[in-house]
Parts: sequence; C-alpha cells; structure tokens
Amino acid sequence: MRHVAYVGLGSNLGDRERTVARAVELLRSAEGVQAVTTSFLRETDPVGGPAGQPRYLNGAARIETTLDAPDLLRLLLEIERALGRQRRQQWGPRTIDLDLLLFDDQVLDTPDLTVPHPRMHERLFVLEPLAEIAPDVVHPAQGRTARELLESLRERNRS
Repeated sequence: MRHVAYVGLGSNLGDRERTVARAVELLRSAEGVQAVTTSFLRETDPVGGPAGQPRYLNGAARIETTLDAPDLLRLLLEIERALGRQRRQQWGPRTIDLDLLLFDDQVLDTPDLTVPHPRMHERLFVLEPLAEIAPDVVHPAQGRTARELLESLRERNRS
C-alpha cells in the first residue's frame, strides 16, 4: 500500500544546506520510498531551546512510501544518525532534524510516535514550507488545511 507522508526538514549546525540536501538524497534512495518532493529552504530563528543557537534552515518534504509510519520514523532516525545528529539537549542545536509531520490521514499516539506532529500547527517554520508544497493537505486532528493553519497562525502572531 502506498502512503503519503510529510516531513519537516531542519538544520542549524555545519553546512546546513548540504546536510539537508544529503538527507533528501538518502530519503530518495531508501527502500520503500518512491518519490520525494521538497519545498524551498528558509532561514529561521530558533524556537525554544538554549539561547544563542545559530539560525536554522527549514523546509518540508512530501514522501510517497510503502513504509508504515513506525518504519518511516525509524528511517528518519537512521538518516539523522548517519548525518551526525546527537540528541544531547531538547530543542538544542542539531546537524539535521527530520520530523514526521503527517502520515496519510492517520492520528497516532504511541510512546514512540505522535502523528500529526503535536506542535506543527504552532510553528511558522513548519507551516510555511508545508503550505508551499501541500496547501490543501488536511491536518486530521484539526480538520483544517495547511494553508488555513498557516493563515490562522499568522493572524495570531499579528495580534
């Protein structure tokens, strides 16, 4: 069975653009992945975490895959490890960050995986690239499109 998943891409250490590009290459070449489409990358300020972090490059990817959600998460974690990600501090700086945002219209909440990503609707650095590549994808728990979530968040930030 073929699934469609959306993944947040981010990096704020080292050669950020090259690292994100390498992560996308590894996704494209992975067994069970048929297609990967990516957004443009955007430079963004860090959200949360320790003060003084470098700025991020963020984007999003649409993935067509035969992997189920837990297997796709395992693949994302393997790619992070291969590209030098070390989990030392929550929301700390990282060479690469691959977050599973959406997986079909599934809502999953297990000790290892929560889909949709629990904070995606609160983050411009997630919604802007997601809305670029999939403006009409629906957040299954919120019942709103990426475009609607983005517009709502921008409105809240203006207030």
